[in-house]
Amino acid sequence: MKKKNDVIIEVNNLSKYFPVNKGIFSKKSYVKAVDNVSFTIKRGETLGLVGESGCGKTTTGRTVLKLYNSTAGQIIFNGEDITNFSEKQMVPLRKNMQMIFQDPYASLNPRMTVGDIIGEAIDIHKILQGEERNKRIRYLLDKVGLNGDHINRYAHEFSGGQRQRIGIARALAVEPDFIVCDEPISALDVSIQAQVINMLEEIQEEFGLTYLFIAHDLSMVKHISTHIGVMYLGRMVEKGPSNDVYSKPKHPYTQALLSAVPVPDPRASKSSKRIILEGDIPSPIDPPPGCRFKGRCQYVKPICDMVDPELKEVEPGHFVACHLFE
Repeated sequence: MKKKNDVIIEVNNLSKYFPVNKGIFSKKSYVKAVDNVSFTIKRGETLGLVGESGCGKTTTGRTVLKLYNSTAGQIIFNGEDITNFSEKQMVPLRKNMQMIFQDPYASLNPRMTVGDIIGEAIDIHKILQGEERNKRIRYLLDKVGLNGDHINRYAHEFSGGQRQRIGIARALAVEPDFIVCDEPISALDVSIQAQVINMLEEIQEEFGLTYLFIAHDLSMVKHISTHIGVMYLGRMVEKGPSNDVYSKPKHPYTQALLSAVPVPDPRASKSSKRIILEGDIPSPIDPPPGCRFKGRCQYVKPICDMVDPELKEVEPGHFVACHLFE
């Protein structure tokens, strides 16, 4: 039996490039969606992955689950190297690795009942049949705050928040160890977001789950995560314990992201300074040499034009990729 603090996911130098066809005679180019990213997640913990749209958060999550094949790097799940596993080899592991999708409208089949949506994975993995299967589905619906009698309804009969709860129940159906939460609250009303976050925390504690939680909202990420990783243009620029990253951000990009988080105290809000990032985000097809953030950084130095900074430990467990800390 594995210990609670065992590493469940270990990602080493992960890269995912997508080919871009510019023309018959053009040189083949690649979108470097994820470029040399490394992290580990211990059993029962949550790694919050944050960054602007297009920084590679979702691609990282999908590649870790092998919904995309990686271009380079290594993925270790439960001590087993799954980097080069075929789809057939992945089938028995799928019940241990699940995903909650961002859009509850697009991720549920409108032609299937709620019972069939949640029970599909149960059927594929031949876990339960007949009344035991239906009892399990009703239990999961109750666990996510819905009525067990909803089993025969269709997705269009529910609100956005209820649909996301169905998606969460579907992910729980096969009793996974690890769930990638791909911006599960971004499409929901603010009043519903806190409810879903609290529910995810309760479910995590009850079922002993491990999360990779992808989001834009740093305040929500801090609330649910034990550790935070900040991505910029396919790279991990900072990672560490959530309290440390939130209270003592090191990378200029992390500082800018945190400065945009609303402060509920009016007096504290007046004293806080918003960091406005100027300049454009470089193209992920042909990233510039050196630091990818240099064109928007107020602390840029000559070395930033030439050398891409490596992720280094600047405090115990707190890593940053920036020449300011060398």
